[in-house]
Amino acid sequence: MYNLTDKQIVLGVTGSIAAYKAPDLASKLTQAGAAVDVVMTESATRFVAPITFQGVTGRRAYHDMWDEASEIAELHVVLARRADLMVIAPATATTIARLAHGLAEDLVSLTALATQAPLLVAPAMDPHMWEHAATQANVATLRSRGVSFVGPEEGRLASGQMGTGRMSEVPVLLGAVRNALGRGGNLTGKKIVVSAGGTREAIDPVRFVGNESSGKMGFAVAEAARDRGAEVVLVSGQTALPDPYGVDVHRVRSATQMRDAVLAACDGAHALIMAAAVADFQPAEPVGEKIKRKGRESLTLHLAPTPDILAEVGRPQGLVKVGFAAESQDLVANAKAKIESKGLDLIVANDITASDAGFSVDTNRVLVIDSKGEQEEWPLMTKYEVAWRILDKVQRLFEA
Repeated sequence: MYNLTDKQIVLGVTGSIAAYKAPDLASKLTQAGAAVDVVMTESATRFVAPITFQGVTGRRAYHDMWDEASEIAELHVVLARRADLMVIAPATATTIARLAHGLAEDLVSLTALATQAPLLVAPAMDPHMWEHAATQANVATLRSRGVSFVGPEEGRLASGQMGTGRMSEVPVLLGAVRNALGRGGNLTGKKIVVSAGGTREAIDPVRFVGNESSGKMGFAVAEAARDRGAEVVLVSGQTALPDPYGVDVHRVRSATQMRDAVLAACDGAHALIMAAAVADFQPAEPVGEKIKRKGRESLTLHLAPTPDILAEVGRPQGLVKVGFAAESQDLVANAKAKIESKGLDLIVANDITASDAGFSVDTNRVLVIDSKGEQEEWPLMTKYEVAWRILDKVQRLFEA
């Protein structure tokens, strides 16, 4: 979808047990709109059959350098030249050594040597092999040539050992692919600060005032900005979502902590997109010990306003400011009031009473209002699609 749409990706698969993850990666890339050509080493075919990849991509997978029946003459050259990106996942220690020394002994290394497209490598091997001086020297050599690496991760390996050597999981690999393809996008050179998730205002050490925000909208904005080449800082409140790949994430708990992190991140930023659901009130006097129920007929909380983050940010260096309004009534009136009071260029408003939009779900239906009062009502779409369209407007504000 979007920065994967119509992209030509060569997926190299080598002989590691982690090859079982490669068909899922190929499938997810294809579903997102990419054309995926799979090249394999002969040893990789012992773990996953080439027909598996053909089933999920709709395209033949290749593994024989000397395949006389191939419909493509000079297969490695054709695949290499039309690729927008080459990904090798999993990449064994042997493959990394071949790449570092320019050895073209199989179809994967041959294609990698022939391409001028960016190369993304996902290592998978025993921890001692990864830590070996030879492997680390080969990795350093490849990095110096501009090759990108994702992983390996720490965890349990097929051998039963614990250590660093696991290939990154498919969601992480997808983020790395999007990040690689986003370089040079229309937001390259722009620093965008995004906030997401809800805040929790402490009542005592175990209780808090909070809200239902999942953080999905803000995370989608951060990922979409990354996919368009921006430097992204994500200030996240309480959410169970994993950190997006390639995004500088700062986790906070309270509105005050979020204010401090956002103000710091806005130094040198070009845009602030405030998608977080910041609590409007906090306990005036949090209690240091757990409040006991025993002997109490009732409990009264005295609340005080939290910091108004968007208002405090102001407009340093012409910062573009985008706010969100999650409303249950008077959507347009409340959204317009926030544009005025917080000095926004744009506000994205949605009705949180809708079952298919707002908190926790993956879709949203929004009303977008700019500082001139012009309104656009967008139909139901995924939050990533909403994020992409918001960034279209931010891009036009930059150009203006």
